[in-house]
Amino acid sequence: MTAVADLMDYAEVVERYDPVLGLEVHVELNTNTKMFCGCANEFGGEPNTHVCPTCLGLPGALPVLNGKGVESAIRIGLALNCEIAEWCRFARKNYFYPDMPKNFQTSQYDEPIAFNGYLDVTLDDGEVVRVEIERAHMEEDTGKSLHVGGRTGRIHGADYSLLDYNRAGVPLIEIVTKPITGAGERAPEVARAYVSTLRDLLRALDVSDVRMDQGSLRCDANVSLMPKGATEFGTRTETKNVNSLRSVERAVRYEMTRQAAVLASGGTVTQETRHFQEADGTTSAGRTKETAEDYRYFPEPDLVPIAPSREWVEQLRKTLPEKPADRRKRIQTEWDLTPEELRDLFNSGAVDLVEATVAAGAKPDDARGWWVNFLAQEANAREVELAELAITPAQVARVTELVSSGELTNKLAREVVKGVLAGEGEPDEVVEKRGLKVVSDDSALLAAVDEALAAQPDIADKIRGGKVQAAGAIVGAVMKATKGQADAKRVRELIIERVGA
Repeated sequence: MTAVADLMDYAEVVERYDPVLGLEVHVELNTNTKMFCGCANEFGGEPNTHVCPTCLGLPGALPVLNGKGVESAIRIGLALNCEIAEWCRFARKNYFYPDMPKNFQTSQYDEPIAFNGYLDVTLDDGEVVRVEIERAHMEEDTGKSLHVGGRTGRIHGADYSLLDYNRAGVPLIEIVTKPITGAGERAPEVARAYVSTLRDLLRALDVSDVRMDQGSLRCDANVSLMPKGATEFGTRTETKNVNSLRSVERAVRYEMTRQAAVLASGGTVTQETRHFQEADGTTSAGRTKETAEDYRYFPEPDLVPIAPSREWVEQLRKTLPEKPADRRKRIQTEWDLTPEELRDLFNSGAVDLVEATVAAGAKPDDARGWWVNFLAQEANAREVELAELAITPAQVARVTELVSSGELTNKLAREVVKGVLAGEGEPDEVVEKRGLKVVSDDSALLAAVDEALAAQPDIADKIRGGKVQAAGAIVGAVMKATKGQADAKRVRELIIERVGA
């Protein structure tokens, strides 16, 4: 059993030490094929079915560079305000690990395709922090190891391991920040906000699905501490493959408190990789961290250098979408949202769907209400993404139109949406098939009102006596009798007229 590490109180940490962060984010691209071969770039699948001699590193197999992957790398670099190299090349990063079938990773070393950029990050209170980008370079992903047996899911204590090479060779862009200093007590928050902002940017670029839960966006968090007033950085640790925004913040905070306790006790921090434990928010030691020399980098002999023309780079610059920060400001202004409403909208992942629904004719509040509330619940119940629901923004817009015109109540509208989700057709077809249109014929409504009043004469007396709010009970009875298809406003008017109140 692993001993619990000594920790320093966080307030004391930031009083005595200055944290230094370095964040390395790995992004799996959404190209159709892998980086250097024609195998399908798809998440999941039966183990070892998306493989070929090239991504398995078999003798004689030669790589061919994925052009779409290069295009995505350049667009990412441009969006991060980077310089784009006029000439760069791949290198071999040599190391032995079971999930690297070639015993080397094709990556970029001293000649990345994008470098010297920045990303402005807005914290929760509106403060803007500029995070400097060291580089964004191309490489390939590794396979996956499954350690069977044991309690941790890691190799130590496992009975045996299984290897799946479907992910080997998947296109990756690694985005590396320059050292982030001066964040102080807000260092964990800055780390989370940076990864969140970067994720939004990559999603807007449509270069990756950025699913942290599936590993298509992973963060390695480097943390070191230096005593107040010191000028040299401390020894860093690298917490690997942190896979949620909350975990990035927790991992940085934990490492700060752990390292501070080590330093305060007279110990030294070991330069190593560490694993984040989701269950309790701690980190545990992995392996001693290698240096660049340990990887024995040398130029990849099987791939020619890359020299993107300036014309092509400028053409790609024109394809960049509206920056997420600018989009947030525009949407907040156009739709008159509070900061809390804006945050909830973006956290729901429904922004594109809501915008498309508004473009189809719905009011912003109506569109937001359907996607963020009712449809989000339906997606959760089905365990799918919002965009995977079998309903289009145009169909949602039509439902809001039927409600606005009085042809549907909100309750009936939910039934219509359920019908569309069930594949019963367009909203108007579902209304006809299920007989859901609002009953607005006064004669039919009066019959239901008279029946309800006769059943509750005491309520009728209260209404006549001036307690008009008591009419709600009769309205409820009529709505029940008409299966929710009555116009509640008109029913209330008829009740008042009937009792002569």
